[in-house]
Amino acid sequence: MPRGRMTHGQVLLTGILALTFGSAAAPAAAAAATPARATGAPAAPPPGWAGTWEAAPAVGLSGLSEVKSGHSVRNVAHVSLGGAAVRIRLSNRFGTAPLALGHVTVAVQASGANTPDAVRGTMRDVTFNRSRSATVPAGADVSSDPVPLIVRPDTDLLVTLYLPTVSGPVTTHPLAEQTSFFAVEGDRARDVAGTAYTGRTSRWYYLTGLDVVAPPARGSVVTLGDSITDGAASTAGANHRWPDFLADRLLAQPPARRLGVLNAGISGNRLLRDGGGFGVRALARLDEDVFSRTGVRSMVVLEGINDIQQTPHETDPAKIEAAYREVAARAHAHGIKVVGATILPFKGWQVYDQTLEATRLAVNEFIRTSGVFDTVVDFDAITRDPADPLRLRPAYDSGDHLHPSDAGYKAMANAVDLNRL
Repeated sequence: MPRGRMTHGQVLLTGILALTFGSAAAPAAAAAATPARATGAPAAPPPGWAGTWEAAPAVGLSGLSEVKSGHSVRNVAHVSLGGAAVRIRLSNRFGTAPLALGHVTVAVQASGANTPDAVRGTMRDVTFNRSRSATVPAGADVSSDPVPLIVRPDTDLLVTLYLPTVSGPVTTHPLAEQTSFFAVEGDRARDVAGTAYTGRTSRWYYLTGLDVVAPPARGSVVTLGDSITDGAASTAGANHRWPDFLADRLLAQPPARRLGVLNAGISGNRLLRDGGGFGVRALARLDEDVFSRTGVRSMVVLEGINDIQQTPHETDPAKIEAAYREVAARAHAHGIKVVGATILPFKGWQVYDQTLEATRLAVNEFIRTSGVFDTVVDFDAITRDPADPLRLRPAYDSGDHLHPSDAGYKAMANAVDLNRL
């Protein structure tokens, strides 16, 4: 190649960064173009950005945390949309002291299951207001400067954080259904080979969001939910949560019709109550987990089974229905479409009884007929057993009679009308 000529990838990167940042500046300058703010609502990104991945913060860990001072944590995140630059969101939402970020990097994960190795040539330093280190106040989130990196859709990224001092509680998402890694030997954030990453974890630490420069994609859809949205009982490491299958369907659309998928599911989460390590109740986390995310056009709401089946049981349908009305009204005030999802069958689950079932049936009737939502996806009808409609279809049952199997999750995603998102 003649000296000075750019490769096709470099031309693509320069063009998209020029579109995004308003000039054909060098990638290093573009990376510092958008300073981060350590607040609950990150700075609005330039046009062309969309959310591609989310993990809603669920709980703060103290003595139980695997992550200690001086560790490097390498989170694995499976993106939906691809793009020419990436922006990273980190959270100290459950911390009671400032979080020190000594060094943060992002890279493409090398092919092969459960590896902490990066693809050579993709390792990038991440900056915050042009600085490689940052401090995140207690209870706050921070978003990075844009990082030029070609990210292909439906791929895995490694987001590594060197943590010189961990004061805790450590903000985590417990049910990742994904193996991530940590090293105990200090700052290994730029390591391409993952040999130092001898620790394994099934949690995501501090990482709560990824955005990409993704024109002409339309934006993103948030799936707000509980363990069924979080992917409980799906095959770990396979990305077989129902939002993952939805992302696959959206990626098969023409580029201008694509949406990123942001999974805001938290196992055990409820609409009306906090507690038990199951995250802040849905009504209290809408701003952080839905409305502040990048390019959100629509949301799918699948919450309520834990209000019904967890102790204390909520058996008054009107209270759950009032929560749905509030979710929809607040989303509409932000210009976001709301898809209401009916609650799946759970006969055979350990606490099932006729009173709880009657509540579920009443709530589902409200979802279908109230007109509160812009549209409805009837997950109940899709997943129930024709021979016993109060149970999950056997092929869609993971075996615990509450959480779907991989096949059940795929059937749920297939039931979503992409034209209504």
